[in-house]
Parts: sequence; structure tokens; C-alpha cells
Amino acid sequence: MAKKLMKGNEALGEAAIAAGALNYFAYPITPQSEVAEYLCWRLPQVGGNFVQAESEVAVGNMLFGAAATGKRVFTTSSSPGISLMQEAISYMAGAHLPVVLINIMRGGPGLGGILPAQSDYFQAVKGGGHGDYRLVVLAPASVQEAVDLMIEAFDIAERYLTPVMIIGDGMIGQMMESVEFPKKYRQQNDPSKSDWALTGADGRSARITKSLFLDGKKLEDNCLKLEAKYVEIRKNEVKYELYKVSNKNKVLITAYGTMARICQTAIDELEEEKISVGLMRPISLYPFPEKEMFKEANKPNILAILDIEMSTGQMVEDVERVTKSIKPIEFFGHTGGIVPTPEEVKDKVYEILKKFKKDKKKS
Repeated sequence: MAKKLMKGNEALGEAAIAAGALNYFAYPITPQSEVAEYLCWRLPQVGGNFVQAESEVAVGNMLFGAAATGKRVFTTSSSPGISLMQEAISYMAGAHLPVVLINIMRGGPGLGGILPAQSDYFQAVKGGGHGDYRLVVLAPASVQEAVDLMIEAFDIAERYLTPVMIIGDGMIGQMMESVEFPKKYRQQNDPSKSDWALTGADGRSARITKSLFLDGKKLEDNCLKLEAKYVEIRKNEVKYELYKVSNKNKVLITAYGTMARICQTAIDELEEEKISVGLMRPISLYPFPEKEMFKEANKPNILAILDIEMSTGQMVEDVERVTKSIKPIEFFGHTGGIVPTPEEVKDKVYEILKKFKKDKKKS
């Protein structure tokens, strides 16, 4: 299929159709409302269903019921809307249901603002709801990558019977880029081929989908079953990108999503000034690329790690954790919808190098 110019939100909707996901439940909220606007006319063309619920709380419970039938189901929302779904997300994780959730993040806390931000990292990666559960969390840096990860997210969700979340800041949803979709779209799932979906017990034993276990041992068994699943996810689903990483780097930048693209621009410009800086971009925020980041941070040429985010510094805690702070870790970011510029990233690199040069003179 030829490439086409599409807005990120619309491309996400078309990617879901390409993945054979034709059941969409949502409530409009900026900056992702175009997904619903696009799918309200596109889904009927392909035999799909779109239900606009009365609230995000209702969306979460609709997702639970629909996912339990074995069909591919998904929603899109933004920060406060995802907050309202947290109880249902926890229920779906506890009930081992595959579902895909997209959060096109806005600034917060509270109602915040509609400008791009990355301040939902904690909510997504650390588990925004109650109980011992995790989400697979994927963070695209371009509209094409959002399309690719959207399609893959449904496979991951079904492979492990788990909710998968794609997070992107408002720029991912609103920017227009050239994208390409698979030549052949997938067909909608046949739930009768599943050994877990609720399809009616005619000719087979009954199945129960639940997250309620009043017996402590049974609840523990379910939690341990979840944890065993996450161990497999950490083994098999780590995704990351290295950009201009070499043994000449003096600084290793860590960033995700569209912020990483801004950092790439800064790195290219620094290279012209004979300053070598590399970028480690986690694509899967959970599972986090722990071993890979530790390896790059531990190289003898690296003087410091610089974490850049559109937040007050949420991923930086994971960077500190996985690198064991073997190198100094600096942070720079903006929040509230203000996007750090390549010039600001470069200035922070200059500041780090100047500091190390000064310390070397003292020694």
C-alpha cells in the first residue's frame, strides 16, 4: 500500500482496523478526540462497532465485558480519562483479559492543559490502579511507529492475556506524517478458537472470567500467575533504540517518545561541533530495557547520563534504578505543555562537559 499523509490520531484508528480490531469504546477528550471522529465513520465501513459511552468509567467496564468475549477491543483517551478507567484496568489485568489502551497524554495533574506532556509515566509504568499487576507499555516516537506498535500491541495482549498501553504525548496525536499500512489487513478474531473466551457453554464446560478471589490462597495463586507472566514479558518483549551510540560518547542521553526525536536533533548538531553524544531510547517502558541501559551507561567513555523528559522527571527514577547510579545522572525537562528545544538539550550537555572539565582541573 502506498504511503499516505495522516494525522497521528487518525492513523492510530486505521492501525487498529489493520490489526483486525473492530470493537472500539471511547469517550471524547482532547488531544485525542480525532480517533473517535475518524472511527465513527470508518468502522461501519468495515463491519466494526463504535460505542461512545457516557463516561470513561463506563468505557472501562465496556472493555472488560467485550474483551471477555474474545474479540479484539480497544480504547483511546487522555490523562484524566485514563485515570477514570484505572479500576477497570486493574480488573482486566486480574482477569487475564487482552485489551489495548491508548493514552495521548496531556499536562497535569488535575485537568491540567491540553498541550503535550509526558507526565503519565508513573501512572502507566508503575500501575495506576490497585493490586499486584503491570501493563505492557509502549512509547512510539513517530506516527509510523505508532501504527506499527498499535498493530503489535494486539498480538502482545493476546499472547500474554494482558492489557497493553500505548502512550504518546499530544504531538504524536496531532502531528501529520507519512505512514504506510500493511498490504493485507487482518480479519476480526474468531473467539470460538479461543480456550478462554466466553462464547457460550453449548458443547463445552463453563468458563468463568473474574478477578474476585475471596480465598487468600486462590488470590495469591492468581497474583503469582500474573507475576510469572510478567517474568516472560521481561524476557521477550524489551524494545529500545540506540542512536549514534559509540565508544566516543561523553554523554548518554535517555529519552522516550517524541522527546527522543528532539534529542536526536541536538545530537546531530553537537556532532557537527565534534561533541559525541549518544541516545538510549526505551520503546517499551515496561518491560524497561534494564540490561541494555546498564551496559551503555557502564561504558568507560561515558562521563554522565542526561535524562530528558516533558515532565518534572519520572523516567529518571528508572534510569537511576537500572544504572545503579554508576555514573552521575542529570535531568532536564519542562512540564505543563512546554517542549524542551534542541538548543536547551545542547546547553545542558555543554553544562555537563564544562563541569567535568572543571573537576578534572581541580584533581
